[in-house]
Amino acid sequence: MNDPKESQEPEKVINGMIEGRVSKELKEICLLDQVYVKAENGKQNVAKYLEQVSKETGSTLSVKKFVRFETGEGLEKKNEDFAVEVAAQMNA
Repeated sequence: MNDPKESQEPEKVINGMIEGRVSKELKEICLLDQVYVKAENGKQNVAKYLEQVSKETGSTLSVKKFVRFETGEGLEKKNEDFAVEVAAQMNA
């Protein structure tokens, strides 16, 4: 409601926008709602994949544990002074 463009909208529309944004955020955060990385069509989420494999194997599958990786995590950039590095090479 603080946005000048959106504050003119009816309350019902504003509530719909809020619900849509929260829903989108939850899909990115919740593991079972995220897109399965190895999905053939690129649209299958983790919950649907578990459901499919459960049907194929005839048993109930559930996620008990997982590891979260973030893009670029663990890559440490060296923080070196270029002038000191050149001076060290010149003295060697």
